[in-house]
Amino acid sequence: MDGPIVLLLALAGFALIVVPILAISAYIRATRSEARLRAIEGSDPQIERQLANITARLYAVETRLHQLAGKMAEAPEPGRVPPEPQPEPPAVTPPPPSITAAIPHEAPKPGSSETRPAATGTASRAGIDFESVIAGRWLNYAGILAVLFAVAFFLKYAFDNNWVGPRGRVAIGLLFGAGLLVGSDTLLRRGYRYFSEGIAGLGAAILYLSLWGGWHYYKLFEQGTAFAAMIVVSVAMVAVAIGRNSQRIAVMALAGGFLTPQLLSTGKDAEITLFSYCLGLVIGLLVIERARGWAWLPPLAYIGTQIYYWGWFETFYRPEKLAVTLTFASLFFIAFSAIPAIRSRTEGELSVVETFLVPVNAIVFLVALYELLWPEHRWGITFSVLLLAAAHLGIVRALPTAQKADGSRLRLLFSGIALTYATLAIPLRLDHEWLTVALVIEGAILVWTGFRSSLWYLRAAGLVLFAISAFRLSLFSGSTTTLIFNARFGTFAAVVVCSAIACYFAATAGGAIQDAEKVWFAVLAVAANALTLIALSLELWDFLGRTRAFNIEHGLAQSLGLSILWTVYASILIAVGLARKSSLLRWQALALFALVVAKVFLYDLSFLERFYRIVSFLVLGLLLLLVSFFYQRKLGARSEGPRP
Repeated sequence: MDGPIVLLLALAGFALIVVPILAISAYIRATRSEARLRAIEGSDPQIERQLANITARLYAVETRLHQLAGKMAEAPEPGRVPPEPQPEPPAVTPPPPSITAAIPHEAPKPGSSETRPAATGTASRAGIDFESVIAGRWLNYAGILAVLFAVAFFLKYAFDNNWVGPRGRVAIGLLFGAGLLVGSDTLLRRGYRYFSEGIAGLGAAILYLSLWGGWHYYKLFEQGTAFAAMIVVSVAMVAVAIGRNSQRIAVMALAGGFLTPQLLSTGKDAEITLFSYCLGLVIGLLVIERARGWAWLPPLAYIGTQIYYWGWFETFYRPEKLAVTLTFASLFFIAFSAIPAIRSRTEGELSVVETFLVPVNAIVFLVALYELLWPEHRWGITFSVLLLAAAHLGIVRALPTAQKADGSRLRLLFSGIALTYATLAIPLRLDHEWLTVALVIEGAILVWTGFRSSLWYLRAAGLVLFAISAFRLSLFSGSTTTLIFNARFGTFAAVVVCSAIACYFAATAGGAIQDAEKVWFAVLAVAANALTLIALSLELWDFLGRTRAFNIEHGLAQSLGLSILWTVYASILIAVGLARKSSLLRWQALALFALVVAKVFLYDLSFLERFYRIVSFLVLGLLLLLVSFFYQRKLGARSEGPRP
């Protein structure tokens, strides 16, 4: 082998092994003094209290000795009449010195006014600490980062010039990643917890990428070998997380575990392998969460599982795969429902994350059932929702007797989900408009449950369902053949009634509702009024479009009918707003009047014939005058006050 190549390989080995070790060693030495000081001052509160107590006692003993020495010096000589004793000033107990003040110093003399310059010392120490942070930490971090960049650039240069072959490149990555994992444990034992966790995550990432490169890029081993090796890395990271009791490392292991199928994907359908792997990963992580109480594992695992499930569903699902897909969807739902159900039964409470995850899991599984079973298997989806309702009622019956607020919240939560599933059984046997009805009913239930349990995020989820229902209403198209008694108007009516019920819950909540929520419920009330007007307008438009009333042309009758309907509806809003003293209703009526005036003056004046223009303007003018009269009368009576 040539001399330059040997020299370059030696430099590469030095950069890969010796330089990182020297950098980490420099980091450890630079911060060792500060770590010792932290260990003395704040690592153990009991030791700190003991040292402070001992220091205070030594200080009191020294002060007492100085007082006795002063009295002995002032004692009278033998045969001399002692002077009358003077009352001693009350002893002032000095404050207990701190740990940092426990350094040996000369005790103050009795009666002296000697004080220690605490403020100056604190300021000087703050300046020293800031200087230590810059010189001991920031420069060290920058140095390590610079060395890592230098090593990466050198390796790239070596790879580009074929100094190291594919096997050597993968081997270097595996050794470097494993070395970082081992080195992170050394850093942890020396007290650098966060730094060691970052190094461990970096080591795992290098291992994953090295294995992926060895399979996908260099073809050094088969896909199964890479898959098994990545599973070993994930298991090792989980073991490290449990051993160090670190949720952050567990989250890194979770990310690496869900990254593995994506790294090894060939673009082909592997449903059973993919979902079996995800299910095993989820069950293992949920068991760890149950033992350790790491609250962030379930939602992150749920997000990863749903990404893979719906991504596969969009690309590869076919009706002949129904049985297998439905089985895995059900197993995912059971896995993420088991831990909250068990914790509710044993502990009688759930974390905020779990309380939010339970209804989300129920809604997403309902969507999965709908996508898989609708409309070919209506009886299957009906039986499924009834079974789910019974299961959640069983959870409610298994809950312990509510002795505190959390217990009653759990009962309301699972009862609301059971009621929602039960209400879906009959609508699912009908038409697709009933899905909108089911969503809005669940929204009203969530709002009611949120006020009863004082959980704002349940109320927010209910408002989101109302928004989804309103969006689904905007997708309805086509005309109807019957007036009022049709599926479209029934769906609008259900959304309006449930919105009114939710607004009633908000109006009677008292102090349980927040100021920001009042704005959103006011928006919901306005939306309910708008949907009512839209539903009536659609019904009137279709009725006048298929019926020739009074021998009027269909288009002219429809335009005139809308103007009259909107004017009458605005007048009703004004009357109700004045009666109930609701400025919100009155402002809605005024806005609707403005819309009618714009329509009449801009559209009706241009496109309606003379007779229809007369009717449109006459109806609008009379109602506006009538509303104005009552408005001024009401305001005048309010301003004048009661008459004698």
